[in-house]
Amino acid sequence: MTARNRISPSTTFALIRHGQTDWNAARRLQGSTDIPLNDIGRGQAGKAVPALSQFDWDFVVSSPLIRAAETADVIAADLDLDVIRRIPGLVERDYGPTEGMLEGAELDSMRIPGGYYGAESEPEVAARGLDALHALSRDYPGARIIVVTHGTLIRVTLTEALDLDVGSIDNATLNLVRHHRNTGFALHVLNGTPHHTQPSPSHFDNLKGHKSWQL
Repeated sequence: MTARNRISPSTTFALIRHGQTDWNAARRLQGSTDIPLNDIGRGQAGKAVPALSQFDWDFVVSSPLIRAAETADVIAADLDLDVIRRIPGLVERDYGPTEGMLEGAELDSMRIPGGYYGAESEPEVAARGLDALHALSRDYPGARIIVVTHGTLIRVTLTEALDLDVGSIDNATLNLVRHHRNTGFALHVLNGTPHHTQPSPSHFDNLKGHKSWQL
């Protein structure tokens, strides 16, 4: 990969949850189990593109799990971008022995404070997510990066980064975050809706038509 970098103190991330899988539809606890997209999920991946196409993006990265990788490949193809990395730290939370369970009494019996018996903790997941974003900021300063990953990872990472309960993350919707090397993370779009800290449109002028990285 070759690149021309326009140095900027901010790196911009579109955090996108993958499209639907059959386990999502059945309300099975999915976690790190590698389940592919279903037909609805593949359609959702394509429907993520119009919101993303409002801005210029430099490249795409994703979790290596197939549902995220498939979603990333659809988005990248539609936007004429490259998927440059599958990042292990972006995998979904490992729910251990509860993966595959349906909502109900059996799953409820496995609950413990902060999650489920044998599962990866939310702080551990948030630490992985933040490490991945910080590494991307260091490796590609000033870039605009589409990151396709998982709902719980996005939720707990943003909650930790922003000290804000962001709630659940919808499939294939835009979550727009900027990381400034001095001031940290700022949230501008959540689940496709402008956040209350959303600046005026002129704040995003540098996101359209001015590449910080040329691949």
